[in-house]
Parts: sequence; C-alpha cells; structure tokens
Amino acid sequence: MTETATPAGRLDRVLNWIERVGNRLPEPFILFALLTLLLGVISTVMAAFGVTVSVPGEEQARAIHGAFTGEGLQFLFTGLATNFIEFPPLQTVVTIMLGVGLAERTGLLSALIRLAFRRAPRWLLPYALGFIGVTGSIMADSAFIIIPPLAAMVFKAAGRHPVAGLIGGFAATGAGYSTSVFVTSLDALFAGISNSVAQTLPDPGTDVTPVSNYYYNVIAAVVLGLVAGLIIAKVVEPSLERNNFPRDEVEPSGGTLSAGLVPGERRGLRVAAVALLALTGAVVVLVLVPGSPMRNADGGFLPESPLLDSVTTLVFLSFFVPGLAYGVSAGAIRRAADVPVLMGRALKDLSGFIVLAFILGQFIALFSWSNIGAWLAVSGANFLQSIGLTGYAAFLGFMVLASLLNLFIVSGSSLWTLMAAVFVPMFLLLGFEPGFSQAAFRVGDSATQVITPLNPYMIVLLTFVRRYQPEAGLGTVIAKMLPFVVPFWTVWAVILSVFYFADLPLGPGMDIRVDR
Repeated sequence: MTETATPAGRLDRVLNWIERVGNRLPEPFILFALLTLLLGVISTVMAAFGVTVSVPGEEQARAIHGAFTGEGLQFLFTGLATNFIEFPPLQTVVTIMLGVGLAERTGLLSALIRLAFRRAPRWLLPYALGFIGVTGSIMADSAFIIIPPLAAMVFKAAGRHPVAGLIGGFAATGAGYSTSVFVTSLDALFAGISNSVAQTLPDPGTDVTPVSNYYYNVIAAVVLGLVAGLIIAKVVEPSLERNNFPRDEVEPSGGTLSAGLVPGERRGLRVAAVALLALTGAVVVLVLVPGSPMRNADGGFLPESPLLDSVTTLVFLSFFVPGLAYGVSAGAIRRAADVPVLMGRALKDLSGFIVLAFILGQFIALFSWSNIGAWLAVSGANFLQSIGLTGYAAFLGFMVLASLLNLFIVSGSSLWTLMAAVFVPMFLLLGFEPGFSQAAFRVGDSATQVITPLNPYMIVLLTFVRRYQPEAGLGTVIAKMLPFVVPFWTVWAVILSVFYFADLPLGPGMDIRVDR
C-alpha cells in the first residue's frame, strides 16, 4: 500500500516543479535582453496605432513612445550608459557592499554575530528575523542588501540552515516592505502623493500625514513578523533540509564562525563599538545643530530632506567605520593598502550583479520612458470602474490590481503615483478617506514583489544563493519566495478588513470613512 503524501511533501513537489520550470528560463541577462526586445516591439506597435493614456490630474494625455522609432532609437543610443550608471539599485548595492565587504572581510560581522547569538534560543531566530525583516524598511532599499546575508550568518552560527536565513530575510523584507513599527521615509512619501491628488478635489477629505496609517502599520508589522517566522521555521527550513540544499558556501566570503572569541576579536569589537558611537555622535551633532545642512528648507526632516536622502551614505559609514576600526585593532588590516583590497574583494562577489544591472537598467528605463507602465495602471483602474465594484469589494479588487501591477512596477512610489491619481478620487466619491486608500495600497504594493524577476534585488538575492548552490537560477529563488506571498497577502488583507468592519482609526486623526 502506498504511503499517503504529507502536506509538506505535496508542497515540496509543487515548489520543486516551479523551481525546475523557472530554472529552464534563460540566464537572467539573456532573459532581460529578450524582455527588452519584446517591450520594444510592443511599444512600437502601440505607438504606431496612436495609443495614449490619460492620467487623471494631467491636462494632456501621454502618448505611448515606441522603442523602434526615430525618438526611440535616439533614446536607446544616447541613454545606454546613463541608463546603466543611473540604475538606482546599482548605486545603492555597490556603495553599501563596499562598506559591508570591509566589515565582513575583516571578521567584524562574524565576531559580532557570534557574540550576539551564541546564547540566543535557536527556536526564536526565525521570528526575530521575521520581525526585523518586516520593519527593515526604515533602512529603505538598503534592507534588501543588509538583512539577508547577515541573517544567513546568524542562522549558521546558531546551527540552523543559513539559506533559510537568507531566503527568510529577503522575503520578510520585501513582502512586508510597506509596513513598519517605525515611521519611515516611505510613510512621508506616500502621504505626499496622497495629498497631492486629494487636494485637487472639491472635497479632499482629511489630510494624510506620515502617521495616518500608524496604528494599522504597527499591528500589521507585528503580525506579519510572526507569520514570516512561522513560514521560515515550519516551511522554508524543513524544505531545504529535505531537499539537501547545500549548507556551506562554495567560496566562503568571510571569516569562520567558530564558537568562541579570541582576545584579539574581543578587543576589536570594543574598538569598533567606540568607533560606531563616535560616528553616531558626529551624525547627531550634524543633524541637530541649528541651520544643519541635513534639514530641508523648512528646517525639518519630513517629507524630504538631505538626511532622508543620505540613507545609503549612513548605512555605508555604519559598516565602513567600525569595520576599519576592528580590522586595525584585530590585525586584519596591517597597512593602508589592505583597505581597498578588502573592499575590492566584496565587489568581486557582485560582478555578476553588475553585469546584470547593465541590461536591467535598459529595460527599466525603456519601460518608464515608453509610458507602458502608466498605460497598464490606468487600464486596470478603468476595468475596475467599468464592472461597478463598490464598498469592500472595490477595495479587494483594488488590492488585487495593485498586486498584479506590482509584478511590473516594483517602485512603490511610482506605482502609488499612478494609482492614487485614479483611485483616491474614486474612493472619495464612495465616501472613503485617502488614508484608507493608501492603507489598502500597502497590501498590494509589497506582497508580490518578492516573486517578480523585475525586482532588481531578486538578482542580488540570486547572487547570494549561488554562493551555496552555483547552479541556482531565478526559478530557485521564486520557488523559495512563493510560500510567503499568499499568507502575507491574506493576513495583511484580513488585518485591514478588521479595521474596515470595526471602523477603527488607521492612525492619529485618520478614520476610514469621510465625515460628511
């Protein structure tokens, strides 16, 4: 008699099938070259037929621009280098990895993780990682680069599967990106977009502030952190073990993770802590001094300021300065020439991503310039309006649409700019505050971005995964991300539903329905 398959066994078979199918896709560079060519053909055909898109709030309709037209060829030829160099994730990833690489190669991260987690309960790590990942958006896009590899080191130090930390860290960070227990620059950015649309209307509703979704965000961050930990512990890690996924890096990138710390490492950690405190003090003084150059024109920090625009620099310094201090104290850096050598080794690990960034930059630039993204967003909104959805069903449809569009437009601010222009007025007419529309958008904005190849940080994750399994492809990382998508979307939507049906305030001064 055959044994009945367990749910875990069935899930493994489904995910393994998805991985095999996904890995049959061309290499990411070839895949995006083909997608860029396909986008060029589609945009050219649409341009030839005179397709336009009318974005609410804009006086003139946007024309679809064709890649294989005179202006398109001019854009591609003159912008090739610019599209590559100005590809935003390239700037963030390379800059931060220079600092992280120094901290890693000197042994600082290895020593710090062993010190912090050698007595931590193993069972707690997935849940701690889930919470840290979900709230990691306080570091903006830097979280995608920092949290996953550090989580892998923590899991390995605790005797758990390092790839479970790598996968779980990325999934929690990406699928829960739009929420946090902290007020972040994203809250200010979303609020600014919401208000810019609402205030053009006769009845704009309540002004949206950076804390208008705070109550909702705090609950969502805590619950989603627990859900992420549960998935890491009960689904992802057991699956890796059952499928014998490699535990060790093919080419170790940092120091070993032995149990104890030698005197030189302890001394180095003390010196690194002093260096970090000195750096923090210097930044605080720079920020708080009257007339600080880190403030905006109004003397504040929100919604925009040089301080918020300096996240990449601050993260880089937070790793570089302690890493340098530790390296000198522990003996890993013996002469000044060692510093650029260690930093260069970190970039060597990113060489594959840098090559991919070249073609990714061309695709993303063409997608934006052609106005295909705006056309997709407005067409989807028009479809929902045409079928006459109202009330709760309208918000469910809105969240589903945002999730689908998020597969193509992974920038939350860009997607909300397009969708807010349509849906904020639409839901205001139905009696709902702009802050509630914004809260619903957060669900769709995050949950699906961890499974789309158009998310450039997926390529960074693939680079990390290939340290353990060199033959891994996009199918590998997509299959490992899928167990997070539906639970995150569902739980997040349920939380919003509780607020909706109980008519609870989403944040200070922000109700769900307009008080008419």
